[in-house]
Amino acid sequence: QVHLVESGGGLVQAGGSLRLSCAASGSPCTINAMGWYRQAPGKQRELVAAITSGGFTNYADSVKGRFTISRDNAKNIIYLQMNSLQPEDTATYYCVTAGNYWGQGTQVTVSS
Repeated sequence: QVHLVESGGGLVQAGGSLRLSCAASGSPCTINAMGWYRQAPGKQRELVAAITSGGFTNYADSVKGRFTISRDNAKNIIYLQMNSLQPEDTATYYCVTAGNYWGQGTQVTVSS
């Protein structure tokens, strides 16, 4: 059983930055794919960014050039650096790993 703990959410003004972290515990080895989803009120959950243990990354078009996903394989931690945040980025952000393990979510609110 993999347990995920997210941190780093909060309230920020438009144009600001936040860094999310997700620490995975309970896995005996390096987790391959890890990533971030988000869900805004009244909207479907969407993939924001993902990264493999080899460093291959994938981003939603809406965040390309603004968000950067990275990871520490030794610690099974991933990060999401979010720059130039906009009100439409407001959502609950969830960490997800291969095997369909989900974190509890962290709220990101961007004020205009």
